[in-house]
Order: sequence, then C-alpha cells, then structure tokens
Amino acid sequence: MTREKTGRIIGATFGLAFMQVNAATLPTAAAIPVRVLALIAFLAVFRGVRRLPAPPPAETAPAETAPAETRRHFGRRYGYVVGAEVLAAVAGILVINHLLHAPHAMVAWIAFVVGVHFFGLAAVWRTPSLNLLAAAMSACGAVGLVMAALGSSRAAIASVAGILPGALLLGSVWWSLRASAAPAPTATGSAS
Repeated sequence: MTREKTGRIIGATFGLAFMQVNAATLPTAAAIPVRVLALIAFLAVFRGVRRLPAPPPAETAPAETAPAETRRHFGRRYGYVVGAEVLAAVAGILVINHLLHAPHAMVAWIAFVVGVHFFGLAAVWRTPSLNLLAAAMSACGAVGLVMAALGSSRAAIASVAGILPGALLLGSVWWSLRASAAPAPTATGSAS
C-alpha cells in the first residue's frame, strides 16, 4: 500500500473512531444511526482507497532511492508534527483532568489539537488543501472547549467536538478520493 493510501486510511480510521466513541454520549435513538452511517462511510472510503490506481514504479521504490516528493509523507518532519500533536494532547488532557477537573472537555481538546496538527501536515506535505480541514477541526474543538466552559451537556460537546470532526475527516478523505479519480485536464489548443 502506498503512503498516500496509508494516509487516507489513517484519516478515515480516526474519523470513524471519533464518531463511534462520541456517539456513546447520545441517546440510543441517535447513537445507532450515527454509528451505522459512520461505518458505512468508512467502508465506502476504504473501498475507494483500495480502488485507487497503482502508483508509478518510482513511488514503490525503497525510501532511500525514491524521489523526495514520495518520501515526504512519512519522514522526519511528519514525525515532528505528530510528536508535537501527542505532547500537546497529553499535556492538555493532564491539565483538563487534574487541574481543571473537566473531563467532559477532553474530546474538544483532542479535536482542537488534531485540527492544529493538520496545519503542520499541510506545510510539511505542501498540501494547502489540508488547511481547510485543519481550520474546520480546530474550530470544532475551540467551540467544544467554550461549550464545556459554559457547562453544556456531554452529548452537545461530543456532537460538536467529536462527531462533527469525525464526519469532517471521513468527508475530507472521500473528497480527496473524488479528486484523485477525476480525469486529468488535457491541454486544448494548437501547437505553434
């Protein structure tokens, strides 16, 4: 599996996890449809990823001989972004649980940190389209934090900062698959 496919599967898996875990806060009548729809969306995305055309031979070359543009996805800079994400998530969770005693705000913090990490990935991978996902997920997390501070219910916070970001992740991967499947534009016009 290529790095691009792997990245999409990782994104879709986290989208599914966000939705499945946070649906537990909803009443059963709402939780079941959310979980079923999330699973259907994940399976559709997974199938779409598996159907992507095979990469050119250069992308399947060993990492040390592959061109720089194919090595960039999971290299040192990617590791720095993910490492910073993990440190920020853990530090925030410790503060939220032990200093603020507000475990209901954890999902919002995680959504915020995951959203911000996509800004880093957009820069590292030179993929500006990730900035839109980063902004949307960060906003969901920030709104969830405000909701937690204002005493909103767990279900409301989980919907805004958990279920919606999960749907954004799944939707983002689906959208990237559509873009990959679109035929490349051809040049029209006459040669001089």
